[in-house]
Order: sequence, then C-alpha cells, then structure tokens
Amino acid sequence: MTDTPLPQWPAAAGLDPVRRLHALAAGVRGARVTTREIAARCAEVEPLISDIGGELALLVPDMRRLTLTRSDGDRVEAVARSRFGMHARFHGVRRPGWLWLQSHFVLIGIAATPSATTPGHTLVAFTGGVRVPGRAALVPVGVGRAGRRVLERLDARLTTG
Repeated sequence: MTDTPLPQWPAAAGLDPVRRLHALAAGVRGARVTTREIAARCAEVEPLISDIGGELALLVPDMRRLTLTRSDGDRVEAVARSRFGMHARFHGVRRPGWLWLQSHFVLIGIAATPSATTPGHTLVAFTGGVRVPGRAALVPVGVGRAGRRVLERLDARLTTG
C-alpha cells in the first residue's frame, strides 16, 4: 500500500473562480453575491479586478484609496482608506480571475470566468461589505446594492475604455 497525496481543494473540486466565490460567500452570514455577464473577454476583465492599487479602488463604491503593501506569490496585503476616512489592513489571495481580501471589519471578494453561454463574454461575481467583528457575518445593509454598483462600474469601464 502506498500513500497517495490528497488533491488540494478547491482545484480538486473543479470550481471555476465564480463558483468558488459563491461557495466561500455561502459560509459568511449576510453575504450576497452579485453576478453580471460583461461583454468583454476574461483576459480584459482579469487585470482590472486584480489591480489592487489602481482599478479596484475605483470600482468599490466606498473606497478612496487602496494600496498594495505586500505580495508573496498569491498572498497579498493591502491598506485601504474609505471615503469616510476609515482605514483597513487587508490580507488575502490574488489569483487569475480571483481576489479575496479581508480585514477585521471589511470583506471584498471578486471573481471572473469566461461565460458558459456567450463566447467572448465574462461572468463576474462580487461580494463584500462590513464584517461583524469576531463573527463570520456581514452587516446585510447595502451588500446587494454595493455589488451591483461595482459590477456596473466594471462593465462601464470595459465598454467605454
């Protein structure tokens, strides 16, 4: 008998980035995942959603500034300042088509995968919001609305250049 290493999840589960985001958000009470199909190729979308120091801060409604402070492989750290003057230190994971950032009080998750129904289009999903300290929960007020705004801004950014 030989020991066979176990496959790593979620790659072994065969989840694309959008499905992975749905799976993780399902474990966060109050999280809402907003999805939208965008008329742009995934190769055009991915650089925007992973640009922590640039585009991402423009997409998230309450963000004034987001600065990447450390990157080690797919692990990242960033500091954010909101439009209301609050700041947060994020830790997270950035991979092609995938970004998950969390601080003590804020969660941001965004993912993209090629559309299964429309060639040349991309399915994008977003979740995020204010976290309840010490609990796996988001304050449910405005989570869906914020997600729609992020994806509307991303769509506009890609269609207007």
